This record gives sequence, structure tokens and C-alpha cells, in this order.
Amino acid sequence: MQLGIIMDPISKIDIKKDSSFAMLLAAQKRGWNIQYMELDDLYMDNDIPVARMQCLKVADDPKKWHTLSNAHVDNLSTLDIILMRKDPPFNLEYIYSTYILEHAQRLGVLVVNNPTALRSVNEKFFITYFPNCIPPTRISRNTRVLLDFVTEHKDVIIKPLDNMGGKGIYRITEVNDNAKSKLQSITKNGTGFIMAQKFLPEITAGDKRILLIDGKPVPYALARVPTNTNLKGNLAQGAIGKGIELTDRDKWICDQVGSKLSDMGLVFVGIDIIGNYLTEINVTSPTCIRDLDNLFNISIAEQLMDAIEKRKQEYM
Repeated sequence: MQLGIIMDPISKIDIKKDSSFAMLLAAQKRGWNIQYMELDDLYMDNDIPVARMQCLKVADDPKKWHTLSNAHVDNLSTLDIILMRKDPPFNLEYIYSTYILEHAQRLGVLVVNNPTALRSVNEKFFITYFPNCIPPTRISRNTRVLLDFVTEHKDVIIKPLDNMGGKGIYRITEVNDNAKSKLQSITKNGTGFIMAQKFLPEITAGDKRILLIDGKPVPYALARVPTNTNLKGNLAQGAIGKGIELTDRDKWICDQVGSKLSDMGLVFVGIDIIGNYLTEINVTSPTCIRDLDNLFNISIAEQLMDAIEKRKQEYM
């Protein structure tokens, strides 16, 4: 199998935590050939998707975890599978890359996740398709509309629609000049849509990350428990990961969203649940594989490669 991966620079990753690296180890274990690419390696030559690629070997060694060959240029259709693992922000450059990947898909390459679905499923916005699963939520760029939401719910979290890792998230508990200033800033003076959600006090028990493989959940979640006053359940913001089993409510939410995501070609997804509520659906580069593998002695990336291989056989 010829596997391509598009990701941020592999030289800068933390292999103890990096889910893309776990996927690469699992693919290499199967004897698959791996071609490494970054976003600026992709281009179109008329109607042909092309990339500058490097053969990649990986090792679970914190001192030397990757070896890259000299670069060569080739048609993306020479690959069987492409893993799109570029981290957000989800900006126009990311969108343009999905156009290129759609051409690869047209030529028979299985792209994980489906580039069309990557554009359709905004990681914050898409939860609104599952109203029975989510807390009170409002999306607007109008400061007055957002302040009315604060007045109604008293304690609100606001966040941008295009970022990750807890960046740009604020808590507002009353309507005052400071709240207005925060909203003006995060909406870029009313020119950018943002999300407001009712604050969920259950965040103190952790923001649960549940991984879905072709619509089916891994039976354990990583609860990212805040350790500081900002109450952000993000590992990048200092939260501590705690392994837990899924609750009945967690499983019910997975049932509500899983089949729809799978039908859209979203093979690997990370959903976030606080308390009993779905708060995000992460489709660009979900994380936490290695954390859960280490806590529960499971092989999530192996399961993912099984699902991808099955998809590829059906795709052919």
C-alpha cells in the first residue's frame, strides 16, 4: 500500500503525544510505503494533482524518530491512501488544499478524511445538526445578539469557529464593558462569526475526548481535567489527561453522530463531551491516540488502519 501523509513538520512533533505519529507507526508495521508531504508541497498542474514527496521511515525513538529521503515530484494518483493531518487553523489555505485532494480522490485515491466533508464540517458549527446532544448554543457576529445570550444564561463560554487548543476562548458572566470589549475583539469588531455556549460546570471533571473510527467509538475517553483557574479542558492549556470508560450518555451521543459522520467519509473523528453535552466535533486532525493507548494498552491506530484498509477495498 502506498500511503501519503500531509502534516505539519514532523521534525517538530512530540512523538509521545502525536496521533499522526501513531498512525505512521501502525502503517509502517503493515509494510506500507509512506510518502511525507507538507501543505506547500501540493500543487495542481492543469487538472493533475501533484506533490513534492519524501519517502518516510519512522521509529519510536525520542532521539531519532524519522528519516526522510531526497524529495521527488509525483502525481498524487500514485498513492493509494492520503492522510490529511494538517492542524488548524482552518483557513482559506486549508480549503484550497482540499480542492487539490478532491482531484486526487477523483483519480481513485482514498483521502482520510474526505476533503469535501472537511470543508462542510466546521468543528464548532457542525454540532448544531444534533440539537438534542448540545448545550444552549448561539452563533453570531452581532454583539447585541451575543450579549442577549449572556443575559439569558448568566454564565457563557465564547470561542472562535476556526481555531484549536483552547485558543481565543473566554468566559463571560455578566454584561458589562469588559464583556462588550471581549466580544468586539473576538468578533473582530462584528465582522466574524463566533460561538457562545452556556457554561457547563461539569468541566471541572474534564472535557472528554472520544475517538470515533468509521462512526464507532473507542470504548474509553480521555477526560482533560483543568488544573488552573481558566477552566480550559485542553492539554495545550495545562489540563491533565485522565482515562475513563464511556457513560451510557456518551454512547448515546456517539450513536446520534457516528453514522452520519461515517457516511460523509469522516473515518477518524474526535468528539468532545462536557458532562452530558456534545460541544465539538473534531475532523481535521483529532488527537489523543497515544494517551489512550498508554492508559488502556490498546492500539487505536491499528484499528484505524483496519478501517482504512477496508474502506480502500470498498473504494476500489
